[in-house]
Amino acid sequence: MLSTANRADEKVTIIGDDHRKLVERIVAVILIATLGEIKMKGVIFTAFLDHVETELGLEMVDRIIESSELSTGGAYTAVGTYDHSELVQMVVNLSEFTKIPIPDLLKGFGLKLFSQLADSYAGLLGDASDSFSLVSSIDNHIHIEVRKLYPDADLPKFSHERIDNDNLVLTYTSDRGFADVAEGLLMGCFAYFKEEIEIDREDLGGGTGKHVRFHLKRKGLGDE
Repeated sequence: MLSTANRADEKVTIIGDDHRKLVERIVAVILIATLGEIKMKGVIFTAFLDHVETELGLEMVDRIIESSELSTGGAYTAVGTYDHSELVQMVVNLSEFTKIPIPDLLKGFGLKLFSQLADSYAGLLGDASDSFSLVSSIDNHIHIEVRKLYPDADLPKFSHERIDNDNLVLTYTSDRGFADVAEGLLMGCFAYFKEEIEIDREDLGGGTGKHVRFHLKRKGLGDE
């Protein structure tokens, strides 16, 4: 859950233009690496703004919109297609205003995004009856279906190893690196199926985030 102190009377220090451009490029890399599109469907934008409104209120939504240079003025439709840079600006501004680190924001967004996508694109869930079944089908089912909708999508690679009924290892690989949104999507998946799954994240890319292994353990009734 997002949290921030009441900053109604606090002067917010805005980062310099050069620093902002660098931060925005980093966030762009994160989003493209995990969501796979430079042009993004509006459902991504509406999910983000809904998430911010739910956690931090409509006033915060207005603040990040007013502080960003948006061609739409902040009005998005789920079926529209928009430039990813607008989402990047809003994420960066949200981090500035709340002082919440960008990786934490992106994980929270990924969690919210899963439920939104599950409602809008239920067919992508296939016949999955639990989270491990769905996670195991990312590359051989979900990404195939995504490419039917968006042939030019540059998607990250996922591979998995099912250790036993309660343990699965998921490996994420992307040349552009970072997996914070992907981790949030996993959290959203587990919440969707009402399962308690422990995530142990192992960075295999020397801190670059290009190669990440998620050790997933389903917690039983006797586990603490």
